[in-house]
Amino acid sequence: MRPGEVDESRYARAGDGLPGDPGPGPHAGPSPVPPDTGRPPRRRRPSPRALARALPALLIAGGILSALLVPRGFVAVPSLTAAPLVAAPLSSLRATVLTGLAALAITAAVHAHAGPRADAGAATGVVTVATVAVLAAAINRVVRRGDRRLASAREIAEAAQRAVLPEPAARIGGFDVAARYEAAQADASIGGDLYAVQDSPHGVRLIVGDVRGKGMGAVAVVAVVIGAFREAAEQEPSLAAVAERLERALAREGARRQGTDAFEGFTTAVLAELPHGGASVRIVSRGHPPPLLLHADGTLRSLTVPEPALPLGMGDLGRWPDRAVEAGFPRGATLLLYTDGLSEARDARGRFYDPELRLAGRVFPDPGALLGRLAAEVRRHSAGGMTDDMALLAVRRP
Repeated sequence: MRPGEVDESRYARAGDGLPGDPGPGPHAGPSPVPPDTGRPPRRRRPSPRALARALPALLIAGGILSALLVPRGFVAVPSLTAAPLVAAPLSSLRATVLTGLAALAITAAVHAHAGPRADAGAATGVVTVATVAVLAAAINRVVRRGDRRLASAREIAEAAQRAVLPEPAARIGGFDVAARYEAAQADASIGGDLYAVQDSPHGVRLIVGDVRGKGMGAVAVVAVVIGAFREAAEQEPSLAAVAERLERALAREGARRQGTDAFEGFTTAVLAELPHGGASVRIVSRGHPPPLLLHADGTLRSLTVPEPALPLGMGDLGRWPDRAVEAGFPRGATLLLYTDGLSEARDARGRFYDPELRLAGRVFPDPGALLGRLAAEVRRHSAGGMTDDMALLAVRRP
């Protein structure tokens, strides 16, 4: 589990809530213990994968049962043929071979038991089962080779994520920090969303952005934006100057890229600055969803920029000055920056997840609990069918 994530299994007991949920009433006591009804505890149901792995054995058993119940000499060839094919993608090579040999032995034994009455179809059945058993072993090798390649690609993606989007420290410049990346695809680790935190002489500076497009091209742009941000955050005296540095970095990247992305690529981003020793936050938006400021008493404020500039990488279309909006950032407040994977997550009826509406009036113990709860709610809201990646960054002033 990544730093800042919440282990929700700790709160899954009866009567317990998740961090940030409303607490019990003033007279609420401990959760009552359910009465002993004398019934045995419910057994855990086997997982679908366990049932699938047991299917080859069930098919073999079905073939044996058919041979015992139907007229002499009849063999349930379809059942016995399917057993090694089902085992191929789910089991090891040894289990697949053993399943094929068992199916072949049962087929041959039933036909041999039929004696002289076995017709020419007996040889055909045996050859069919033997051929399928060999094919199942070959399929198993191909599937296992693909699994190894997928595992290797996943390790490379995770390494790339750690290199491009390193997990920020839990405390930076006197602020509590938590970040989280939720990929829309279950096996994906990185995409076009980005975040970064940099402590600088001008204060703690943050960025959250979303690169147009997906794949390795988007990851390359993420690396360019984060690299330029870290350098500019150290050197530039204002957030507007940082945004201009990012614009120039993307312009240079666009000149090197080929195809339509060289003309249509852009990155939405929001930059924030938390001055050292101050109680304020400055925001510059480049076409990105506005950050949310969650106060310690549960009140919530959207830090909307009156005149947001164009997204990064679209400077050729026109120039709008980057005007920073300043707001109070009192003690105990939490600043939440996110990408549109959060606000555009839909449920089965097509309704968007509204973070401003969902978070109003709620209090969270720390930024990690906030992000853990948000990720769980979005997954539940979209029934696990997220269509876009989601990057979350939360900073609290203790």
